[in-house]
Amino acid sequence: MEIRDLRALLAVVRTGSFTRAAEDLGYSQSAISQQVAALELEVGQQLVMRRPVRPTAAGQRLAEHAARILLRLDVARSELSHFGHDAAELHVAVSPLDAPGLLAIAIRDLRSSDPRLQVRIRLLDAGAAVAEVASGTADVALVDGIASPNEPLHLADAGLLASTALAESALVVVLPLDHPLASRASIDLDVLADAPWIVAPSLAGSEVYALSPLALGHGRRTAYDGHDLLTMISLVAGGLGVAVLPASCCGHLDGAVAVPLRTPRLVHRTELLALRSVTVRQQRAIEALQSASSAL
Repeated sequence: MEIRDLRALLAVVRTGSFTRAAEDLGYSQSAISQQVAALELEVGQQLVMRRPVRPTAAGQRLAEHAARILLRLDVARSELSHFGHDAAELHVAVSPLDAPGLLAIAIRDLRSSDPRLQVRIRLLDAGAAVAEVASGTADVALVDGIASPNEPLHLADAGLLASTALAESALVVVLPLDHPLASRASIDLDVLADAPWIVAPSLAGSEVYALSPLALGHGRRTAYDGHDLLTMISLVAGGLGVAVLPASCCGHLDGAVAVPLRTPRLVHRTELLALRSVTVRQQRAIEALQSASSAL
């Protein structure tokens, strides 16, 4: 199988369109069609239905394999490119609710020994942050998610990237001030099974639904596709629903209250991701972030 053809298939499956896949990869639409057709000829099966564009079962499975294969190739290429080379600018990918204060403390400490250090920070979801570290676009990434206590996030295949736990925070249920449960000392999530929810796929709090599917019930849901925490809390304060968020992000709430989550036993976890072979500057950034996590 040609690597180029696997990238074409993955792009078509991800975007649901030959045209958008061509735009993403910088090819013509006909080239992408030819690459997918060549791959179908190689494996002897149809991989993509054309009208409407959607993967077959075989295409979906091959795309899953391709994602892992291409990520490994990106990591290998990135690690080799770093030998004997240390960029002048530090690129950091961060997901929306990583441990507050970690990055600011680390950059301050780095600049105390390297005042001319240039830093570029990009807000990405955890999956995109993994891809940026793997491709070398980001030097390090701070990613967050919800997991059982002391359980890693499992964002990349074991051994692919170096992952270090930096912080774990308790979870809280954010309720409007006038909610009947607002005065409770703690809450079991199943009590809110039929309550209206604010569902935010771009924020870590939404992962609690996947880990506790019985808690979803049949309540109304308001979907928020943004990253802004204040907007999400304002939706809760306005009575549109409840939400689960890290306690570390809920120090000051306007019109809402945070009640500790008792069950299921879950935590909000922040991890540091980096290549296993790093430059001097990347290693200093890693050490600064680990030091900052100890200081919090």
